[in-house]
Amino acid sequence: MAATAITVSHDNLELFSKRLLLASGVIAEHADIVAKSLVAANLRGVDSHGVQLLAYYLHQIVAKNMHVESVGEIATESGATMAYDALNGLGAVTADRCCEHANRLAATFGMGMVTVKNANHFGACAFWAQRLSAAGNIGIVVCNASPLVAPWQGKEVRFGTNPICMAVPGGKFLLDMATTTVAANRIYKAVTNQETTIPQGWALDSAGRPTTDPKAALAGGFVMPLGGYKGYGLAILVEILCAVLGGGAMSTELGGIRLLDRPMNASHMFLSIGVNRFLPNGEFEQRMAKLVAMLKSVEPAADFDEVLVAGEPEERIEQHRLANGIPIETGVWDKLCEQATRLAVPLPV
Repeated sequence: MAATAITVSHDNLELFSKRLLLASGVIAEHADIVAKSLVAANLRGVDSHGVQLLAYYLHQIVAKNMHVESVGEIATESGATMAYDALNGLGAVTADRCCEHANRLAATFGMGMVTVKNANHFGACAFWAQRLSAAGNIGIVVCNASPLVAPWQGKEVRFGTNPICMAVPGGKFLLDMATTTVAANRIYKAVTNQETTIPQGWALDSAGRPTTDPKAALAGGFVMPLGGYKGYGLAILVEILCAVLGGGAMSTELGGIRLLDRPMNASHMFLSIGVNRFLPNGEFEQRMAKLVAMLKSVEPAADFDEVLVAGEPEERIEQHRLANGIPIETGVWDKLCEQATRLAVPLPV
């Protein structure tokens, strides 16, 4: 692991990110949404989806692949369903709008589902699932991603890390997982920070052999599907729910945040489920607390101190980083400094 260059408080890092976006032509309201979503990932320890993405976003803005003025538009709306066209707006901005629509539909119909096409990278799914759950709903968010993964038993990329996320009201469970062993951004982050190895099982080389070399993984190699053919199946499930159903780009039709020759054209799906349509007010939260208590009552296995549930490790990291600041690694910090110099934005304290 490369040495940490600097530790920044979350509010200073958020302000710095917002200033970089403002200097790039993003209006204040939209810059605030993007900055908050990225720093929220850093706070939870998901640094692969935090401010390390900001430099890529800024490059996309310069290339005019992200349209800073666009908020997207409703393509169709029928009952509890909506199809949304993001029109290449900033991913966090259009995701924010779609969360509002999904929760609005859920308030009326008991659930609301929004598919999105022509979208951009929106950071970590967890931020948006939490926006849905904050309204008292189960929030499920999926998206497709740049093709970096081969179909099981193949050696040509056809789909992305295609994450799946679910958050519940009351905050007792927050699952945010790639359908690969790790998110591809963790491998890019290793290269950015000049790390020479990655753990076994993360990636394959161009011949389809396991590799621990992050450069080999990115030079014609592939990210490993989670659980082999099972992760492959889950990734295609995601592709169907957002891209096929939403009428968006699929598989190799997508661009990517590191490709400047064309827009990303990702697809997203937001599902908001009103728990109070199924149970009396407050009972879902009580039942979730009971379920979590049942899980955590299990005696820990050898070499472990306790049983955890999804979202708990990240919640603890968030509490620590709120109090002590967010560590930014050397390679990531250097890229942000380059953008600050280009845009004449002062560095944070």
